[in-house]
Amino acid sequence: MTTSTLPPELLRLRGSIDNIDAALIHLLAERFKCTREVGILKAKHKLPPADPAREAKQIARLRALAEDAQLDPEFAEKFLAFIVREVIRHHEIIGKNAS
Repeated sequence: MTTSTLPPELLRLRGSIDNIDAALIHLLAERFKCTREVGILKAKHKLPPADPAREAKQIARLRALAEDAQLDPEFAEKFLAFIVREVIRHHEIIGKNAS
């Protein structure tokens, strides 16, 4: 099936999805710029890469936001957990390089 034979509504929705995906990538890039700075500060002040209390608060906050947005809170939590694991990995690398 070629693009010209697809329903216009499907093409419109796919275009919107492509735009949202691009926005998500840019938002994640911005988030990781911020968390990199956090990692540098943690290394400078000899703080651990992970902050379980902060992570627990963030999970609760994002689950509530997901519910309000009618998004599956389990999905939101898994998504955040994936991001947090990657941030902690980056913080560990920053900490090792600062030593």
